Amino acid sequence: MPVSPRPRVLTALVALPVVLFALITWQVLADGPLIGVDERLSRALVRPDRLSELLADLGNVQVAVPLLALALAYAAWHGRAGGADRWWLPPLAGALAMVLVPALVVPLKEWTDRPGTPAVPPAVGYYPSGHTATAVVAYGAAALLLLGPLRGPVVRRALVALCAVLVLGASYGLVRRGYHWPLDVVASWCLGTVLLAGVALVAGRAAPPVTRSRRRGSAGTPGSRNGPG
Repeated sequence: MPVSPRPRVLTALVALPVVLFALITWQVLADGPLIGVDERLSRALVRPDRLSELLADLGNVQVAVPLLALALAYAAWHGRAGGADRWWLPPLAGALAMVLVPALVVPLKEWTDRPGTPAVPPAVGYYPSGHTATAVVAYGAAALLLLGPLRGPVVRRALVALCAVLVLGASYGLVRRGYHWPLDVVASWCLGTVLLAGVALVAGRAAPPVTRSRRRGSAGTPGSRNGPG
């Protein structure tokens, strides 16, 4: 199981995205100068094609959530089989983070009421990107929960890289296809990062007792099973 990240790192992972998200939201509501830059960048990037459509689909609930569900189930099974006292807590945190995505995104869409790009039919409610937030939380939480059971450093790096590729692929597809403005996507990165920081914190706090016990036992230091009788 993963060791709890340092509090300062988690604080930075929460504070910086929150500030950036607040800045972007303010610009969207006030139609600030960043919106003009965002629109020009979108015009330069939008090239609807089949590949961008497929990449955007990586953010669909039907694609991302089942993969997260598999990771939740495996993390729960592995934690229980390993004798962790709070084996249910990390999977619960991952599931709760996923539930919070629509609970946060839908009111924000209604509040900001941002129009879509010229590549989509006229409508409002595009900020922030729900598909991007779904991809960030689903693939990110799955990676966080699977890092514990995976022991090899190469495999762990590959898992993190795969998560990044899936999130960036979905984000690129959404912008390239014209489903979202770039700032819609960046804002959802921020939102997803905050939710993932919560998952990492819960998973880290639930893991140390088992991790330390196993490490002491493997190093030959008296533990719960090899101590004095």
